[in-house]
Amino acid sequence: MQTQLAESLKDTADGQEADAILRKCVHCGFCTATCPTYQVTGNELDSPRGRIYLIKQMLEGEPVTAETQGHLDSCLTCRNCESTCPSGVQYGHLVDIGRKIVNERVPRSRTDRFKRAVLKEVIGSPAFNLAMQAGQALRPMLPAVLAAKVPTRRPAGNVRVARHASNVLMLAGCVQPAMIPAIDAATIRVLDAIGLGVRVAAGSGCCGAVRFHLDDQEGARTQMRANIDAWWPDIEAGTIDAIVMNASGCGAMVREYAHHLRHDPVYSGKAIRVSDMVRDIAEILAPHAEALRPRVTAGLPAGSTGRVAFHPPCTLQHWQRLRPVTEKLLVDLGLTLQPFADSHLCCGSAGTYSVLQPAMAGELRRRKLDAIEAGDPEMILSSNIGCLTHLQGGTKIPVRHWVELVDTALAAG
Repeated sequence: MQTQLAESLKDTADGQEADAILRKCVHCGFCTATCPTYQVTGNELDSPRGRIYLIKQMLEGEPVTAETQGHLDSCLTCRNCESTCPSGVQYGHLVDIGRKIVNERVPRSRTDRFKRAVLKEVIGSPAFNLAMQAGQALRPMLPAVLAAKVPTRRPAGNVRVARHASNVLMLAGCVQPAMIPAIDAATIRVLDAIGLGVRVAAGSGCCGAVRFHLDDQEGARTQMRANIDAWWPDIEAGTIDAIVMNASGCGAMVREYAHHLRHDPVYSGKAIRVSDMVRDIAEILAPHAEALRPRVTAGLPAGSTGRVAFHPPCTLQHWQRLRPVTEKLLVDLGLTLQPFADSHLCCGSAGTYSVLQPAMAGELRRRKLDAIEAGDPEMILSSNIGCLTHLQGGTKIPVRHWVELVDTALAAG
């Protein structure tokens, strides 16, 4: 693709990065075949190729409109297109640049600004925890739309703080501990079962994804630096073996700290080291599957066939390229995976997308659940808090993080 950047962008870091990405695109259109929004609307401007053209025009100095902003907003940032692209176009980084520039030039409506401000400031705050606890207590009385956003409360159970020779760090997080604290507790118990101790560093918190995708990229970088500061003493002392992620959205973001902080003279080197230490919980558990299998299969509920459907979050399969790891682990642990059509497509959760783009998110969820439910699985498993809660809001089949199932089976077996 030939580009002629506007003079104001030629010598900027964003301009140079965008120019390099744009020049890789060969207009082949492979991305349109796997773009969830294009599958629904059929509109070229709701496909990666169409959005790339919009960003190109914007970077070359063409007028920017609210329509351009709308097409970029409707992108899920699932990066399915990156898995499909034969030219290696880093669409995710390009759309980040495009959104940043369009949001600087096109003011949002007062309603949109309010929604985004509330989400940005409330998620991860003490107020979010209190609101979630109240919502779970009052869930039977909530309107269906709200109740679908509030997961049923599940007890976390006891967490024994064990001493081990090997230890890992775990992100304190924001949404997951408030919505389903059982996931973190299950993760600690499962890691304990394979001889790993878990530390949650004081001062760590949200990975930065929420702010980054709500027009506050600098606020997100502040959160990234705070996490690095919290983890750095353990990293520098060599007392931890990895930074374990049990929410694939957080894992995807922390793996990209090196990219987002590459121009920071203080944190760029540290960010590279942090990104290199990130491991998904499935990567940590995979080498121990053979030893754990007898306990897991023995601990499955009576009458269970172990037949489950695994929904691979986009942040796992397209961002981190870890698609086969979890599926293989679950099979190695003795579960039977129920295949379903279009498992590569997004479920519509995409962080706060399901709140800001409810119609598209709802349609994508319907399509995903129709495909999954056709196989009649006993349970739907996933590995990202957003996907779990979004899918559960549309089905009566239990939706769980796979580590919860493994934890329950290990305890029973």
